[in-house]
Amino acid sequence: MNESDTVTGEAPPVRKIIHIDMDAFYASVEQRDNPELRGKPVAVGGSAERGVVAAASYEARQFGVRSAMPSVTAKRQCPDLIFVRPRFEVYKAISRQIRDIFAEHTPVIEPLSLDEAYLDVTENLQGIPLARDIALKIRGKIKAETDLNASAGISYNKFLAKLASDHRKPNGQFVISPEMGLAFVETLPVGKFHGIGPATAAKMNALGLFTGLDIRNQTLAFMNANFGKSGAYYYWISRGVDERPVRANRIRKSIGAETTFSTDLAEFDALATELKPLVDKVWRHCEATGHRGRTVTLKIKFADFEIITRSKSVPAAVAGRDDLERLASGLLEVEMPLPKRVRLLGVSLSALQVGDEAEPQLTLGV
Repeated sequence: MNESDTVTGEAPPVRKIIHIDMDAFYASVEQRDNPELRGKPVAVGGSAERGVVAAASYEARQFGVRSAMPSVTAKRQCPDLIFVRPRFEVYKAISRQIRDIFAEHTPVIEPLSLDEAYLDVTENLQGIPLARDIALKIRGKIKAETDLNASAGISYNKFLAKLASDHRKPNGQFVISPEMGLAFVETLPVGKFHGIGPATAAKMNALGLFTGLDIRNQTLAFMNANFGKSGAYYYWISRGVDERPVRANRIRKSIGAETTFSTDLAEFDALATELKPLVDKVWRHCEATGHRGRTVTLKIKFADFEIITRSKSVPAAVAGRDDLERLASGLLEVEMPLPKRVRLLGVSLSALQVGDEAEPQLTLGV
């Protein structure tokens, strides 16, 4: 990567962005702390019939086990799979330790979750000229202090840095320079683009868009017509262009809580009863942080794993716990009678106002 700090004329310096992603974070912590789990397929999550995999070790991934997979499916694919209950307080403590290592190099840190973050090191606190050397130093210190492996991607924007960190996983790093960016993106299948999920990828394929080059060959008008407000984003990233800044102290977008039932539910009264503790969790966090929001969203996952969401926005921030419950219950009532039995229910509050040291997103409970 051309990482010279020299500025020619009026041109801004090329940004140096690192995406750090811990390798199989939750599962690696469990293998670190329990030597009997090392080298074995491990899933963090519930092993019960209705459990879900929160994270899988690389040994488990070889069998196709992945996060968000139902535990029964994971066990079917990997009969020797070992389930471990999550220890989120431990993971959070390690995440804070890793964040402190980041802060030795830059104050411009955008956490995405407990195990990954963007760092803007265009200007860095230790005066290290090459971003790849900063990434090596960070990864080395994470290993020395936590005995865990991290992968890193280095590039001139967030989109490419994220792609780069996936390129040499696990325990590796990769640089995508400005000279490489366009060629790297044009051969990439659309399903590999960060931010393009299976449904969007399928829609793109149906339109004859299979690679970054296929997207690049379309007009901005075509992309906007077919993909709405996301069309411009896809148009530009297919050209290796992503102007999004790394946002330190990024504002939390939503506060949510959800629960999976031990048996599927269908009746309104039973579901409304299950809403109450979810509303309590969300509102407790609002009280603790001073956050208030204007949009209430109800999430319903049916027994066949289909998910629907329903939202309602109000002119002013929701003022109290009872108001939050009333809005959530109202969203549920509108959907009754439901077409199928319900496996999971969730409530979230977004369009948040007021907050200190907010994170991108917080989900309370499992």
